[in-house]
Amino acid sequence: MMELKWTAKAVSDLARLHAFLAPVNRKVAARTVQSLTAAPVRLLEHPRLGEKLEEFDPREVRRLLVGQYELRYELQGSTIFVLRLWHTREDR
Repeated sequence: MMELKWTAKAVSDLARLHAFLAPVNRKVAARTVQSLTAAPVRLLEHPRLGEKLEEFDPREVRRLLVGQYELRYELQGSTIFVLRLWHTREDR
């Protein structure tokens, strides 16, 4: 059984995105955070759903696009670590 864990950086990314969106539209901010929080749950059934990022070899780091957002995660044994997330238009 796979387990999902959020890193401190991923949690702070989520908080930063909410803080950025909330002044413009609180409902959109809440909906965005909700969809980004829900998206990785699919990985419990399909952990290799995201595209593998070769530059992180030998680690198994993958990316999943969630609407306009990119979510990076790493597989380690039976644990999926959500590493980072950001809007695809951000300069990363």
